[in-house]
Amino acid sequence: MLKQFLLVGLGGALGSMLRYATSVLTAKYYTQTFPLATFITNVLGCLLIGLFLGYFGKNANHNLQLLFVTGFCGGYTTFSTFAAENIVLWQQENYITLVGYTILSVVIGCLAVGCGLLLSRSI
Repeated sequence: MLKQFLLVGLGGALGSMLRYATSVLTAKYYTQTFPLATFITNVLGCLLIGLFLGYFGKNANHNLQLLFVTGFCGGYTTFSTFAAENIVLWQQENYITLVGYTILSVVIGCLAVGCGLLLSRSI
């Protein structure tokens, strides 16, 4: 169990560092208002989680899946996990859950950020 936690932690640290590097590099070359760094991170994270899930699913290497899928992609962007879960719901033809999960995640996520901002002003 400790080994699995360490693999996830190592992957998460690497993913977080790449996330920061993506933001720094994007800010250096892009000055518009569109959140390009987040967009790049989300799209690249989705591509990577698809590659990792496809590859490690075939090779059934649980430790590498923990390192790269759970750790690295989780540290880089949780949007990739969100997208992968939606694909699974689509593949299972669970369309009502898919639409509900997507709408609720976006709407409640935005509301939660707003609530957090309001709460932080009262502290």
